[in-house]
Amino acid sequence: MKEARNDAFASWLSKHGMPVRELTSLVNQAIEDLTGRYGTVNERHIYKLLSGEHKSPNALLKAALHNVTGLKAPELGFTSRGKHTSDSPAPEDDPVYRRAFLAAATAAGASLAAPSATQRRLGSADVDRMNAKLAAVVSMDNKYGGTAEIQRHAGALAEETVRLQNTHAASSRIRSELYGVAAAFTASAMWAAIDGRRLDEAEPYLNQAVTLAGLANNRHVLFRVWGHAGIMYRHLGRPADAIAAAEAARGTSVTRSDPLYASLALARLATFQADAGDDRSAIRSISLAQASYERADQTKHRPPWMGFYDQAELNSLAAFTHLRLRKWEDAELHAHQCLAALRPDLERNRALTYANLALAQLGQGDIEPAVTAARTVPAGMAAHGRISMLLRNFTTQLTSVAPRSPETAAWLEHRKAAA
Repeated sequence: MKEARNDAFASWLSKHGMPVRELTSLVNQAIEDLTGRYGTVNERHIYKLLSGEHKSPNALLKAALHNVTGLKAPELGFTSRGKHTSDSPAPEDDPVYRRAFLAAATAAGASLAAPSATQRRLGSADVDRMNAKLAAVVSMDNKYGGTAEIQRHAGALAEETVRLQNTHAASSRIRSELYGVAAAFTASAMWAAIDGRRLDEAEPYLNQAVTLAGLANNRHVLFRVWGHAGIMYRHLGRPADAIAAAEAARGTSVTRSDPLYASLALARLATFQADAGDDRSAIRSISLAQASYERADQTKHRPPWMGFYDQAELNSLAAFTHLRLRKWEDAELHAHQCLAALRPDLERNRALTYANLALAQLGQGDIEPAVTAARTVPAGMAAHGRISMLLRNFTTQLTSVAPRSPETAAWLEHRKAAA
């Protein structure tokens, strides 16, 4: 029986005027971004996806196609492997679905065989396998934020990667790359704890991540670790340590060779300077962050965990900065700019930005739009660490400035129903 052509996939190619050869190249490049090695997909494979002969790409190819097109597999006409289909999606806040998603991520890179007990030497395939799992962890964080499940999952993968080092031989290059992946997993676990406001659990990861990044001599991961440390110290109420960590990230050599890293370091530094009440330095840092971003080569290949940083994220950090400086109109402007450009897969960031938008509008006395923005945050996300904290602040301020307004009553009822 002849397979039905994948019209959705064909329509995307036609709409963007993209030849199969070009798409194949972009997909293989996306696989390199995810795993560190250029993909091996060929044009014949893409033609089989178009013809409907292949209806369900493997996990790595599916992730690469998503990164290239910005669309999820069902939107491209692909079906899921197994019994679950897009017709019966689990809700985002369902813990059963989260556990299933984590279980699937554990098998990321399964097409790259794990080393057997008799295998004595690690190679590039082992690095690829662990990098594929790292990309899955980053994807889960983008979707769900820093859940306890993701924290434990990333921590376990860090331990697995280190254990490989101690049970198998490897060249110095492979060993260095694996230490780098282990450091990145540890940084992901640290970030999940920070994002979920489990700060007592976050701090122990710091020394481990710094040590592993040092063993790997990996400046990119060290940049990431110090960036997370700054946010952790900020939430711990240690503003001087937050600024020092941000300066440490800014001082890593990668910021001198790549303006995108410099931009992120400066944007985060601005938020900490704003916390400290240093208005002039905060505004200057945000301006420098924008200038660095505009100098950066957006096509340059970077680790998957750096994929979140774009103009939308820079606007989000600018909104944070202006909120802390009580510059409400500027904060609202940057929040709107962020939402206009935010990628659809960054769901946690979208919820954060709506919470910030609500605070910015409330600061200007715009009660009705502020409540509307706050109610846009999905119920599952509203209970999440940092987002929950922002919405609690919003509730406190709202009941203070407009205790008897119908919008306040509606918001309190909404919060009660969501509890």
